[in-house]
Amino acid sequence: MTSLRVRIGVLGFALVAGLTAAPHPAQAATATVEEQRLGNAVPQEILRRSGFDSVAPEFARALGSAHSYAQARRIVVHAGSALWERAVDRAQGRGPAGGDLSRDDDRPLYWARLGMTKEVRGWKPEFGLSAAQRTTLLDQLERASRGQTDIRYPKGPHKRVLVTGFDPFTLDRDIRISNPSGATALALDGTVIETADGPARVETAVFPVRWRDFADGTVERTLRPYLKKVDLFTTVSQGRVGRFDVERTNGAWRGGFGDNENVSRTETIPVTDPASQPQWTTTTLPYKAIVAAATGRFPVYDNTSVTEIPAGATDPVVRPDGPTAGSTARAGGGGDYLSNEIAYRATLLRDRLGLHDRLPGGHVHTPVLQFGSGNTTEVTDPQFVANRLDIIAQVRAILTVAVSATERTRG
Repeated sequence: MTSLRVRIGVLGFALVAGLTAAPHPAQAATATVEEQRLGNAVPQEILRRSGFDSVAPEFARALGSAHSYAQARRIVVHAGSALWERAVDRAQGRGPAGGDLSRDDDRPLYWARLGMTKEVRGWKPEFGLSAAQRTTLLDQLERASRGQTDIRYPKGPHKRVLVTGFDPFTLDRDIRISNPSGATALALDGTVIETADGPARVETAVFPVRWRDFADGTVERTLRPYLKKVDLFTTVSQGRVGRFDVERTNGAWRGGFGDNENVSRTETIPVTDPASQPQWTTTTLPYKAIVAAATGRFPVYDNTSVTEIPAGATDPVVRPDGPTAGSTARAGGGGDYLSNEIAYRATLLRDRLGLHDRLPGGHVHTPVLQFGSGNTTEVTDPQFVANRLDIIAQVRAILTVAVSATERTRG
């Protein structure tokens, strides 16, 4: 499978970075919880063994050459895009591997991005930088380095598919963690899937595991320009051990589990126009066809279970067959964490755009990506890589089935 995307910026970024030998920007601001993890041995090993250990130092030199806010913003946007393209290229076999870490690994992108955001957060340019300007630079860097500004569908007869993934998470439990949904996004971005009904172009983006970004509307801002243009979308995240799930129902509830900043939120999912906010949204993916197809070694389930507070009651109960009328959400099929929330937000946006009956979309949970038996210290192993590659291949197969099934239904 080959990418049709025209890649930009790698050489240009290198030239910008080489314009000056400016000193390392002063670290004035406190690093975030995520950025503080960078100093651990595992992130440094991952960066070194992928060649991404040069990203933050090169970016710091480029940033140090800026003589105005406008110039700094151009450098930040360019560098963020270059990082995303470099990660996609590495995952898809283009250019040097940069080290012995397998190409399918999503972790170099995550840790390199944090190195860059740390530089912006602590940068003290001579021309001065307001808090609002620094926030804008960080936002631009986040969006560009996640592929959120890089979604492009060339003209042609192909179908258009949009897929999202996530950063690694639960890093205080095991800092070695990789997220197969993020790896899938890198592997599939800009690729063409051949289906029974013709080619389908896949575009992807990755989202942070942070409650605040979702409350700030990052999902809606990224997806809104494209939902009326695509033929199918699915948000993807890591879910249960040993299985895929197509989540039938998504709930409007945050259950409080700590995010990558160790922040907890227990509340109704905050959205615009809360007066019209439903407690539940549903998938429009062709789940029956997906579950019935042979897509890979992991079983795929149509997951209909939710947790609700029934109408007139006060205590939550599990409903294996979905929510009852008038109930209040406490967990969708995908739980009450950010995977449920991205599914809820994406499908709510679909519905508010009037696309419920026309656009197949929903959420797919991948199996938990596991290390090989007995590996409790190494950052990778053959079984770990094989598991990730199998998950990526099965997501691709699921998309192939979904596009074909959608076309048959429309026909």
